[in-house]
Amino acid sequence: MPPSAAEPSRHGFRHASVLLDGAVDALVHDPSGAYLDGTFGRGGHSRAILERLSPEGRLLAIDRDPHAIAEARKLDDPRFAIEQGEFAKLDAIAARHDLHGKLAGVLLDIGVSSPQLDDPERGFSFLRDGPLDMRMDPTQGESAAEWLARAREADIAHVFKAYGEERFAKRLARAIVTRRAERPFLRTGDLAEVLKAAHPAWEKGKHPATRAFQALRIHVNGELEQLDAALTAALEALAPGGHLVVISFHSLEDRRVKRFIREHVRGDADLPRGMPVREEQLAKRLEMLGKAQRPTAEEVEGNPRARSAVMRAARKRF
Repeated sequence: MPPSAAEPSRHGFRHASVLLDGAVDALVHDPSGAYLDGTFGRGGHSRAILERLSPEGRLLAIDRDPHAIAEARKLDDPRFAIEQGEFAKLDAIAARHDLHGKLAGVLLDIGVSSPQLDDPERGFSFLRDGPLDMRMDPTQGESAAEWLARAREADIAHVFKAYGEERFAKRLARAIVTRRAERPFLRTGDLAEVLKAAHPAWEKGKHPATRAFQALRIHVNGELEQLDAALTAALEALAPGGHLVVISFHSLEDRRVKRFIREHVRGDADLPRGMPVREEQLAKRLEMLGKAQRPTAEEVEGNPRARSAVMRAARKRF
């Protein structure tokens, strides 16, 4: 199967890697180098990277989802290694493989994979009823159901507003707290129905629970905090000249990626103008590699979930 095709998981759910060719083109500049795929998912990007590497090349992949790890174990290639863990700690993971400061490239494909969304047992989607979990690693942390059972109304509203950009966050939070007094939320379908009934302004073509479910997932997994830490860790783990490639799927993520790259491209703006300084003092540690890329119309037609994807790439200067 070519790497651009949809990859079947062990449960039969299929996943199509977004911006696959563009991401690998931007990432792999030295076929004999060592690379890190911070989000293995179902391996579409990893397999495409391995196809570009010489026998001397190496690829280290990370994922915190045990199902993704199980898929990765099937990849029989002496150049490939996989570790279960958070990509926020990719610098420490790279160090364990003697790759810290030596990576030719780091790829971060942010967000949820199609198998996670499509498997009702994972609890990510309101379209398929299942346990209200939403954890990328179901063995760690607090599930969405557990958090909703104890969270204050104000905290639920804050999560919906901050992470889902939901205009009616307070109204939806009130509906949740009112209903949970009768019985707890344990299923995605149950929560979706309560949110649907409480939402006063449905957007055309969008389920009224969409923003709230996105917000819960981001909160439960600490996704934005993970992303911030991963960007910093990647910069430290890269070798000079190494490439950072990030694919994000909504504006909250992309704004963080764009800001991080811009800050390290511009350097320290607080230094007095005209002062003689060394390059290290300017801290211009990155240079952009082209403009942001979006999926083609053909890719979106074949994979509608790709429509919001944005890819940004940069090169580490020192």
